[in-house]
Amino acid sequence: MHKALREFALLDIGRIKFNAPLRDHSRWRIGGSADLLVEPGSILQVQTLRRALRDFGIPHVIIGDGSNLLFDDKGVHGVVIKIGRALSRFSVSDGFIDAEAGVFVPRLIRISGRYGLSGLEHTIGIPGTLGGLILMNGGSMQKGIGSNVEQVKAVNQKGELVEYNQDACRFAYRESALQKADVIIVAARLRCTLRDPHTVKREMLQILRSRRAKFPLKQPNCGSVFISDPAMYDTIGPPGKVIEECCLKGFRIGDAMIPNIHANFIVNLGSATSADVLQIIRTVRTKVNFHTGYWLRCEVRYVTPDCQVVPAHTI
Repeated sequence: MHKALREFALLDIGRIKFNAPLRDHSRWRIGGSADLLVEPGSILQVQTLRRALRDFGIPHVIIGDGSNLLFDDKGVHGVVIKIGRALSRFSVSDGFIDAEAGVFVPRLIRISGRYGLSGLEHTIGIPGTLGGLILMNGGSMQKGIGSNVEQVKAVNQKGELVEYNQDACRFAYRESALQKADVIIVAARLRCTLRDPHTVKREMLQILRSRRAKFPLKQPNCGSVFISDPAMYDTIGPPGKVIEECCLKGFRIGDAMIPNIHANFIVNLGSATSADVLQIIRTVRTKVNFHTGYWLRCEVRYVTPDCQVVPAHTI
């Protein structure tokens, strides 16, 4: 495969790096190296990438900011495509935001707030890219960005640019049809409500203050580990509360630990491994199920060495 990778890297596909340390592209600061990391800077380069990957038969995985991914300590044997800063242009007009998928969400939302665009305030503190947020229908406060998605542009495995309207995306709680569509999200149009900019910005600041008070922001982490299942939430509460009631705050394996500030997080104290994190996830799920009868599902996705991306609780 190494010869194929060398030939592949000669194409006009964006910035490339061989043997790229994935911990540098993970909010958890965990992971081995990727054989090749590519950061395309245009939709055309993404199309070229997809066609070439199919022609060369090279395994690959698509990432954004790495905020909800756990890379294996063995790394990735194939190509990692990063949709990030190189593909992050956007514009705002008439209550709509047109943005490329690599734009950093907090930056996009702060700027949109200056124009009085409302509806996305709940995403202000989420450290990820727009493409990743749409793929997972991410959000906070029991909300998802899918409610504001007007259109998604993506590149399929043939290198064709395809479009999805909101209905075709089939957004559900932390899910979308895009997760199984084998496409790379490259851009989106978001529909917002026009309000007083000062009011919008004030609400954003309130959300940020709340996040700073209850989330572990100083240590590497992926954000919320477990999905807040609506059925469980209505009966016994959110994952953090349930995990805390199982006396798991402070629980530690290696350098991975559930922090005392919020139990639905796992932080890296310095040299945590993917094995450490996965074992904590297994322990939490087993104890929560024993005490409540519910099996927690993960928001975080585990990236296997052979380029599979699966919910971490399935490992």
